[in-house]
Amino acid sequence: MNITYAQRMSQLSSESAFRVLARARALEAEGRGIVHLEIGDPDFATSEHVVEAACRALRDGATHYAPPPGIPALREAIAERIGARRNLSISPEQVVVTPGAKPALFFALLALAEPGTEVLYPDPGFPIYRSVIGFCGAEPIAYPLREELGFSFRLEDVRARITPRTRAIILNSPHNPTGGVIPREDLAALAELCVAHDIVAVSDEIYEFMDYDGTFASIAEMPGMSTSERTVVVHGFSKTYAMTGWRLGYGVMPKAMADKMALLMVNSNSCTATATQMAGVAALRGPWEPVQAMLDAFAERRRVLVEGLNTISKLRCAMPGGAFYAFPNIRDTGLSSAELETYLLEEGGVATLAGTGFGEEGEGYLRLSYANSVERLQIALERIECALERRHS
Repeated sequence: MNITYAQRMSQLSSESAFRVLARARALEAEGRGIVHLEIGDPDFATSEHVVEAACRALRDGATHYAPPPGIPALREAIAERIGARRNLSISPEQVVVTPGAKPALFFALLALAEPGTEVLYPDPGFPIYRSVIGFCGAEPIAYPLREELGFSFRLEDVRARITPRTRAIILNSPHNPTGGVIPREDLAALAELCVAHDIVAVSDEIYEFMDYDGTFASIAEMPGMSTSERTVVVHGFSKTYAMTGWRLGYGVMPKAMADKMALLMVNSNSCTATATQMAGVAALRGPWEPVQAMLDAFAERRRVLVEGLNTISKLRCAMPGGAFYAFPNIRDTGLSSAELETYLLEEGGVATLAGTGFGEEGEGYLRLSYANSVERLQIALERIECALERRHS
């Protein structure tokens, strides 16, 4: 059957992590032992009190539709948490709950981007940014992140890419894939640009609490850029609460935009699962100790992985400030990012991601997720070192 598909479908791309994971699983099916450093999925179980809240909600009959923008209890809890952290007064009406953070990002861009407009996005960066911008009919315009700046941006690089067609800019801090955290002074300077050029900031802050040095800041804190003015904070429960499979995210934005996002929810998902939202309330209102234990474990893994990478000849790796990714510079190996990704998987038994899976500026880097045990990370380091020694012997 010959089906003609909409041209916009050609704008969508997948994530390289799932491609590499599929190949790694195929090798494991052949009996190969693979260390997985490719997928960004916390290897911790969701806290028991969160699981129990969902089970209790189901037993109590929370099996029906919820309001499209989210149940009041969760919207209130989110408004309090986001507002307190950023010293902002946020109303629950500014919050839209979505089945994962990706829909919040998608809906924000659907509400803002259209043919004839441009949206700036970071390179390297989460590949879905560029994909969704193009799907909305807008022109994706990449701005580079620079290793020498801790994978922040140079303001002049952003300024040079702004035109009268620029509608929005996507930010991500702490950052996937580099682990970089944008300094407060960079955000303040960027905020002035956004206000001067009437640009909306779509700020992906999903890794907010994975901030090892305590330097996280949000552009929503800057003058003229609050979530009541021109910032959309995209957030969710997947990373902080080890809830990737629950699919629970949200956006915080000006009230008028929240109304439009709620319309997009009505026309797509109707609502986010009610019991899942009750689990979200429990996560936000419950004890912080399980989260802190996970963050402490990630901090130790970060140390082990980055220190180990820096002992391997021809690799160098900056210490990431946040998230759970290391982004080593591999240029001295003489291999491209894609070549080294393939070589380490096929010959070394370590699944990593080429930096080019995150944009052209990712050439010369690999992304390694340390969502794995210290023991497995040490095995990965040994395998990487041995594989590179064989390659260059």
